[in-house]
Amino acid sequence: MIAGLFPLLIFSAVIGAGINAGLFFIFSVCIMGALGRLPAEQGIAAMQSINVVILNPLFALAFFGTALLSLVLVAGGFMTGSPARFYMIAGGLLFLAGTIGVTVVFNVPMNNALEGLQPQSEEAARLWSSTYLVDWVRWNHVRTLSSIGALGSFVMAFRAA
Repeated sequence: MIAGLFPLLIFSAVIGAGINAGLFFIFSVCIMGALGRLPAEQGIAAMQSINVVILNPLFALAFFGTALLSLVLVAGGFMTGSPARFYMIAGGLLFLAGTIGVTVVFNVPMNNALEGLQPQSEEAARLWSSTYLVDWVRWNHVRTLSSIGALGSFVMAFRAA
């Protein structure tokens, strides 16, 4: 019975990975560059606001829902003999490690460090210009590429299912 659900689960993972890839892509190629052009105090305040606003039910559904689908598809990939199994496992692992893992280990701790600072403080400006804009964006590139890789893998899994 669950094998019959794989195409629907994979299709849902395609949508979720695509949404995440787009979100991270726009941060990498546009939003962070724009925030970096602002005076540090304004860029910091804007990023702090983004980090609050992004924690909403639609983002949670796209982010954590895709993570749950990835877990199911990785497990399913090991349990099925379907030609889609390799792509299911690859897409799921790319999303879980490169998107969820990187977010939890790198981006969220940097966001938390930034959140604890007053935007107009010297400490915040130093963190923003010396570390945050470079390291946060670097790890966001990893999330972008991982989400794109997961998207491509899920598309191939859907095609093979």
